Amino acid sequence: MADNKKKKKLAMVVFSGDLDKLMAAFIIATGAAASNIEVTMFFTFWGLRALKKKTLTGKSFMGKIMGIMERGDISKASPGKYSFGGLGRWMFGKMMRSKNVATLPELRQMAIELGVKLYGCQMSMDVLEIPREKMIDEVVACVGVAFFIEQAQESDMQFFI
Repeated sequence: MADNKKKKKLAMVVFSGDLDKLMAAFIIATGAAASNIEVTMFFTFWGLRALKKKTLTGKSFMGKIMGIMERGDISKASPGKYSFGGLGRWMFGKMMRSKNVATLPELRQMAIELGVKLYGCQMSMDVLEIPREKMIDEVVACVGVAFFIEQAQESDMQFFI
């Protein structure tokens, strides 16, 4: 007898660019993908840090200021608490390495290799003046919220991080 089970799907909005929240998002995504669940991640506003290349962004004065304030790629994400001007990121990195926990860039790469689909929010990219070419190549597309809502409607699980 053939197994006609439909593959389960997970749709996730990633709103935060904080180290701990991005870690949680990618740990959930990789765990689900490793369990044969189709995963769609929709990155919006501060969560876009996870998809940015290591480059400055912004064209207008305000966009350039925002680009400076939010400079850096995924490796520059700081914890939501205990940032201490970057010291928290160093402390967390040291603690994670001592426990053999994958780094945030490693988790993102693992998600990509497991087939997790990464999408940037076009509206947030427009507001924050982050052009598509400043995003990592593995971003499937830059889309609007209607696309994500369609994905969420077809999914068995939805998360907002």
